Amino acid sequence: MKIKGSITTKLFVITLSFYVVFILGMLVFQSAFFGKFYQNKKMQSLESATKELKKQYNANENNPYDDIGSIIKEFERKNNCKVAILNSYGNLKYFENDGEDDTAEINIIKDIMHTWVSNPADFLNMRRTGKSETYVFQSKTYNVKNIVCVVPGANNDVIFAISSFQSITEASSVMKEFFIYIFFSAVVVVIILALIYSRMITKPLKKINKTASKMAELDFSEKCNVISEDEIGYLGKNLNFLADNLNKSMNSLKAANEQLKKDIEKEKELEKMRKEFVAGVSHELKTPIGIIEGYAEGLKDNVAVTKKERDYYTDVIIDEAARMGKLVSDMLDLSQLESGNFKLTLGKFDIGEMVFKCSKKYYAILDEKKIDMSINIVNGYVMGDQYRLEQVFTNLLNNALKYAKRKIHVNMLKENNKITIEVVNDGEKIEVDEVCKIWDKFYKTDKSRNRKVGGTGLGLAIVKNIIELHNGSYGVLNVENGVKFYFSLKLC
Repeated sequence: MKIKGSITTKLFVITLSFYVVFILGMLVFQSAFFGKFYQNKKMQSLESATKELKKQYNANENNPYDDIGSIIKEFERKNNCKVAILNSYGNLKYFENDGEDDTAEINIIKDIMHTWVSNPADFLNMRRTGKSETYVFQSKTYNVKNIVCVVPGANNDVIFAISSFQSITEASSVMKEFFIYIFFSAVVVVIILALIYSRMITKPLKKINKTASKMAELDFSEKCNVISEDEIGYLGKNLNFLADNLNKSMNSLKAANEQLKKDIEKEKELEKMRKEFVAGVSHELKTPIGIIEGYAEGLKDNVAVTKKERDYYTDVIIDEAARMGKLVSDMLDLSQLESGNFKLTLGKFDIGEMVFKCSKKYYAILDEKKIDMSINIVNGYVMGDQYRLEQVFTNLLNNALKYAKRKIHVNMLKENNKITIEVVNDGEKIEVDEVCKIWDKFYKTDKSRNRKVGGTGLGLAIVKNIIELHNGSYGVLNVENGVKFYFSLKLC
């Protein structure tokens, strides 16, 4: 943040400037008007006090001289002035000298008296109207000012109250000097207060700005810790509320975006699977259809002359039709299993007995292929769809027959409330990178899809889906003497 344009600097400069101008204005105002104000106040005060003195003088006029003198002395002391009284003839009736040799003061008083006596018209008019007069008298001889209050008394006497202007001048001078000290002291105090004030205002604003900057970078973890119960505090709370809402919205968008990515990837995978499925189906159906078509045309064209040749052609067509039927049947089964709507027909049965019955069906085929099969049966009851689990075991046996060289071993194990069925063949081991792929539709480890190996490429995919519907586990392992396929189910 640039110091030049910071709000702290602006507030400090504005506050300092305002108070400095205010204090300077007060100083100028005092210099220009304090003397005049003090003078007017002094004149009003002296006039009011002199009128009060007039009442006391009129009330004690017939009393002894000492009584009047004491009243006047008290008046002079309180009002810091001198009093003189002229009689109706303009002669000095009363004036108390303190005994000090102050010729200048006496001469000034004489000048004031002489001014009034030398102007009989004004003197007589005052006595006639009874109105007092207060004014500033400037002595030409001594060049000093005095406040003079003239009040008519009883028996045409005139009371003069004279106050020196020196106290006003001194007070004004002292005030000017005092205000200079006040000005510099006030400037120092104002600088300190302006710094405190500007920092107090801008500190929460900086926190709010920091939070807003983080929000601009889509980081909503920063919180504005402004707890004041004012507009700035409410702004901080609203900013935190906004950050929370934006954070929730951003998290929702991220979650939606992640889900969308997953959906897109899933769609891509499904599209890939569809393409592979179509390619696989096309490949699997193309060969038997071509064979059936060729042998059917041979029969039509009487290529097979003898009965033996015709029987051979007919057997080939029947075998290929059966192969196509098996493929279609497996495709229908897999489609049902993958639809998500397929429901198992559950029942409790002995899985050991099921394995034994299914294995017995293969004795003739095993003898024909000269493959030995050993069986280790363990009885145990499971809850499942017996028909579908027979399909699983049959598919695993068919798979073992395709790749076995001399031996197949069926083994059953019980452990931890589970029963496991293993089918081991002594064929070639599966490559590590193909172990996960063999459960996919139409995937064959024989990339040439040799018809001698047989199979539709759907058997293991059907196994996978049936076992998952039973909440069981399945897998394949390369063992010392070949390859082991297995699946596990919970016991009842």
